[in-house]
Amino acid sequence: MDNSIFSQKIVQSLLDTDFYKLSMMQAILHNYPNAEVEWEFRCRDQEDLTPYIPEIKEHIESLADLQLSQDEQNYLSHISFLAPDFIRFLRLFRFNPRYVTVSGEGGQLSITLKGPWLHIVLFEIPLLAIISEVRNKRRYPQIALKTATDRLYQKLENLSRMASDDELKDFKLADYGTRRRFSFKTQQAVVGILKTDFPGHFVGTSNVHLAQQFNIKSMGTMAHEWIMAHQQLGFRLIDSQIAALDCWVREYRGLLGIALTDCITMDAFLNDFDLFFAKLFDGLRHDSGDPIVWAEKAIAHYKKLGIDPRTKTLVFSDGLDIPKALSIYRQLRDRINVSFGIGTNLTCDIPTVSPTNMVIKMVSCNGQPVAKISDSPGKTQCRDESFVNYLKHVFKVGE
Repeated sequence: MDNSIFSQKIVQSLLDTDFYKLSMMQAILHNYPNAEVEWEFRCRDQEDLTPYIPEIKEHIESLADLQLSQDEQNYLSHISFLAPDFIRFLRLFRFNPRYVTVSGEGGQLSITLKGPWLHIVLFEIPLLAIISEVRNKRRYPQIALKTATDRLYQKLENLSRMASDDELKDFKLADYGTRRRFSFKTQQAVVGILKTDFPGHFVGTSNVHLAQQFNIKSMGTMAHEWIMAHQQLGFRLIDSQIAALDCWVREYRGLLGIALTDCITMDAFLNDFDLFFAKLFDGLRHDSGDPIVWAEKAIAHYKKLGIDPRTKTLVFSDGLDIPKALSIYRQLRDRINVSFGIGTNLTCDIPTVSPTNMVIKMVSCNGQPVAKISDSPGKTQCRDESFVNYLKHVFKVGE
C-alpha cells in the first residue's frame, strides 16, 4: 500500500469538485448565463496563510490545464438530469485564472474572484482544496496516510460499540469532505474504506471524481450561492427565495429535491416554503443552528401543511462527526427520514492536525451586495452591513 499522503497534483480533474457545483452550473447556463458575481475568501480563525501564497498561485494556474475527458463526458451523460447541452458546454469549459486575485493584505491571505457566474462557479471547491493541501503539506509533512485511515477504522469500531446493527439499519452517511480535506489521497482513502467497510450505510460522496472512480452516487443539490444570487437577479428582494426555488423546480422537474434552508434563517425560509414547494421537494438540508430545533420546525411545518413527515428527508451537514450524527438519528429516526453529510471530520480528522476553518462566499451579484444570514450568527457573511440590515428588515429576521 502506498503510504504517501500528498501528491504533486492537488486537483485531479474537472470533476474533482462537489456535485452541487455542476447542478448549479447547469441551472446558471440555462437561466442566468450573463450574471456577474464577486466572491471573497475568508479564514474564520485568522490563521496566517500568506507564506503559502506562491505555491497556491502555482496550483491555481495549473487549473487552466484541466478539461473534461471523453470518459468523464460519458459518465456524466448517464446522469439523467444533466442536459446534453450542458455536458457539451462543460467539455469546452476551461478555468480562467485571470478571474482570481491572490494577495497577502494585512498579513492575511486575500483571494477575490470576479467575473461571469457561469465561469466563476467551479472555482470555489478546487481553490479551498488547494489552500488546505498546500498548507497541510507545509505544516504536517510527517503525516502518513495510514495515520488517517487508522483514525477512520477506529471511528467505525466505536460506532459499532455505540449502536447495534439493528438500530443502525436506517443510518445513512455520505462524504462531504472535498473543500477542507487534508489531501486528495486522504479523501480517496476515506471513500474507499467507507464503501468497503460501511456497506448499507455509506450512500455516496459529494466529490464527482471519486463517485465515478468508486462507482457510487454523487451527492448534492444546491448551495447558498444559488439563493443568495437571486437577491440581485431582478426579482423583488422579498421574492428572492421563492424565485430561487421556483427556478430550481423548473430546471430539474422534481429531481435534485433537497432544498437548503438557512440562507435567510430557517423561519424566513419556511414562510416561503408553501405547500407547492413542500410537495415538490423531497426534503431539506440543515447547515447552521441547533439541528434538533431546526428539525422540529421542519416536522411541524410539514404537519401543518398536511404532509406526513415520514415521506420526507432531512439532510444534516453542519460540522458533524459520527457521534453527533448518531445522536440526531436516534432523536428523529421514527419521525422523519434522516441522512448525514460529514466533511472535515472524515477527510481532515488526524491526530495532531488542526484543520483550517475557511470559506469562499459570494459577496455581490450584478454589482450589488448579496448576503447570507444563517441560523448561526458567526456564519453571517456580507461586506455591506446596510444591506444585511435591509435584508433582515424585509424578511422580518429577529422580530
